[in-house]
Amino acid sequence: MQKESIKPKATELNQVILESGVEVKPLYTREDVIRTNPEGEQEKPGAFPFTRGIHPLMYRKRPFTIRQYAGFASPEESNERFKFLIRNGQNGLNVAFDLPTQCGLDSDDPRAKGEVGRVGMSVDTLEDFEIAFRDIDLEKITVSMTINGSALVIMAMYFALAEKRGYNLSELRGTAQNDILKEFIGRGTWIFPVNHSVKLVVDTIEYCAKNIPRYSPVSVCGYHIRESGANPVQEMAYAFCIAKAYSDETIRRGINIDEFASRLSYNFDIYGNLFEQIAKFRGGRRLWAKIMKEEYQAKKEESGWMRMIAGGGGAGLTKEQPENNIVRTAYYALISALSGTQTMALCTYDEAFTIPTEKSAEIALRTMQIMIHEMGVCDTVDPLGGSYYVETLTNQFEVLIRSEMKKVDEWGGIIKAVTEGKIQKAVSEQAYLREKAMQDGNILKVGVNCFRKEEEAKTVEFHPYNTKAAEDQISKLKKIRTIRDAAKVNAALEKLRIDAKENKNLMPATINAVKNYASVGEIVGVLKEVYGEYKEPVFF
Repeated sequence: MQKESIKPKATELNQVILESGVEVKPLYTREDVIRTNPEGEQEKPGAFPFTRGIHPLMYRKRPFTIRQYAGFASPEESNERFKFLIRNGQNGLNVAFDLPTQCGLDSDDPRAKGEVGRVGMSVDTLEDFEIAFRDIDLEKITVSMTINGSALVIMAMYFALAEKRGYNLSELRGTAQNDILKEFIGRGTWIFPVNHSVKLVVDTIEYCAKNIPRYSPVSVCGYHIRESGANPVQEMAYAFCIAKAYSDETIRRGINIDEFASRLSYNFDIYGNLFEQIAKFRGGRRLWAKIMKEEYQAKKEESGWMRMIAGGGGAGLTKEQPENNIVRTAYYALISALSGTQTMALCTYDEAFTIPTEKSAEIALRTMQIMIHEMGVCDTVDPLGGSYYVETLTNQFEVLIRSEMKKVDEWGGIIKAVTEGKIQKAVSEQAYLREKAMQDGNILKVGVNCFRKEEEAKTVEFHPYNTKAAEDQISKLKKIRTIRDAAKVNAALEKLRIDAKENKNLMPATINAVKNYASVGEIVGVLKEVYGEYKEPVFF
């Protein structure tokens, strides 16, 4: 009998191209790793270039810090939420401020109407900090503050509060976001022109290096650049360019790189392809260490640490089928842990709609606790180390990020590129391409452009706007103005005005002003008189 010839079925594999432009092969081998980085196999965690993590034992010695983003309405209500999170196992705070505070407006400013306490905690004077952090030990619970345009004032309040409560400022830890360049790129709570804004950031870095050396004055935010539409390579590259710009300006003031670089930290985004996200962090961590050592001649190993908070990925969550966001954030948490984060914060499943409820905040908190205590992610360091795929992708990301940074250099550096709108244009173009790919179905989003349910009930509880809390905040501010020493306030604000005109470091004068209960709006108002305000140009 003639044997029937068996012809293999033609198999066509779909091409897989990551958002960063990397084409994914069906199979990776050791040859791919060697070809892309012959020396990578020798890398160890806790040793330069820190690809596998900045500490030798990572989470086996101590899990990442849990720092959920929280704060809304009044300092009184925010204090209750902070204590709720701490009671439920959170070991760091991540404070949200309302838009008036972020924009340097007092609660009774007509432009603040309807926004007081809406999306974060309202702060006018030092008294609000005294209420918000009442009964919270600032040595045990480190505080991160998501504030940028008015960061100088808010940081001054935090330092004044700590001093008033008797803490040793040389040992005080904490973080301020204070990354104004990304505000111009993608978030929008800028106040002053670009150069003056960068000057204020550098004031805080210089002041902390000399007086509060364990405090992290800047958390460079690739996060918001990514949320605005950047791809993962752009997210990392622009963040590193920003960190270099702040470093360059600080060094020009005579501060050695090793006196402040270890206190620079990062806030990064997570959504999209799991392996792409992990590789961007591993490749980015290696590149940042090399930049610090090779370009800045940093001597301390800590200066090259890419310390980060990562976990949230608001742009990855959907209004459609919102319960799916619980699953998404669990994956984002896993990515963050496998990437070697130092601090984790997750978006809650209802954030596509509203301020997180207490229940949704608890679910996010429990997601991280389940991962730490049940999933075994803390048992060994860099568990994906040695994966042919992850290691190859890591090597490719290092090259891609460096290449994107070179483009910014060719534009004249990040400050010039932001001033001229080049970064904003690049991010906008990328956002358009991603949205088009979603609408064309080339990027799949469950519940949005596939597996849709046409008639589904929204089950999310909306967080109501607290009108009474806003009214009480305004009343409290008016009362403070009647009982504080007006002469001291005026003298402090005049000293601030003089220092600004003489281009001095403004942190000492600002701390003095907040100690005398000058308000956020009053202090920012003085600086507006000297610096002017940023007028956003329209780019085509």
